[in-house]
Amino acid sequence: MRSMTGFGRATAAENNFSITVELKTVNNRFLDVNLRLSNELQALESVIKRIIGNRLSRGRVDVNLQYERHEETSYELNRPLINGFLAAMRSMKEEFNLDGEPDLNVIARLPNVIVASKSEATPEFFAAVETVILDALDDLERMREVEGGLLAEELASRLAGIENRIPAIESEAAKIAVEFHERLSKRINDMLAKTDSQIDIDQGRLTQEVAYLADRADISEEITRLRTHIEHFRSIMNEDKDVGKRLDFLTQELNREANTITSKTNNMIVKENALAIKSEIEKIREQVQNVE
Repeated sequence: MRSMTGFGRATAAENNFSITVELKTVNNRFLDVNLRLSNELQALESVIKRIIGNRLSRGRVDVNLQYERHEETSYELNRPLINGFLAAMRSMKEEFNLDGEPDLNVIARLPNVIVASKSEATPEFFAAVETVILDALDDLERMREVEGGLLAEELASRLAGIENRIPAIESEAAKIAVEFHERLSKRINDMLAKTDSQIDIDQGRLTQEVAYLADRADISEEITRLRTHIEHFRSIMNEDKDVGKRLDFLTQELNREANTITSKTNNMIVKENALAIKSEIEKIREQVQNVE
């Protein structure tokens, strides 16, 4: 199990260039690769996204690619700019009857009159970029695996906390029928006492009503499903691929069972333990959002 949160960095240096790649990932429902490349590296955008997509399945990935090319720089004249400037000077000279000629220093100080020219990126440079991306992914995945291990420990602790609450719920659930019988008998006796009636209670009918109410409040199926979901949750945690989405679904199912248990009975011990379970599930839900 891996976390979606991580950071990876790699560098490479050759005689003619140096490259640094930094990858930062945070949680996201889908894979979202965010990178900005200079014009000469635009051809690599789809390649970089494919490489990252082959290694990561979820999360927002911010790619920071920095590079320097060390080959000798040559410069080019911005001839259209110079020609336009000289034409304007000649026009001003003729129109206003001025003396003098344009000075080289003045022309050289014009913005963008001299621009640096760089040769096209070589196949070796492109190959080096891909290699550095792979190295940065290796570094990123090592961190995500460490973070995933910490998440797994946290989730295992929360699951154990839920399991520790189940026996108390089961113990009280077994008493529900008796509680209904006692509560219903007391209510009927109290009502008869107020009217001074001498009506005998039909024990058969009372037993039927108690059975009906106990059946409505029966939470044995919910407890069984709760335990099944916990075991399934643990088995998925030991897998590598597509873990996060399945754990998120199981967290919703755990919460559904806890809600049902809470709503089916008025037993305070059951309610207190079910609410404690819901609290643990909410903490699990927060952690699961970071699982890839």
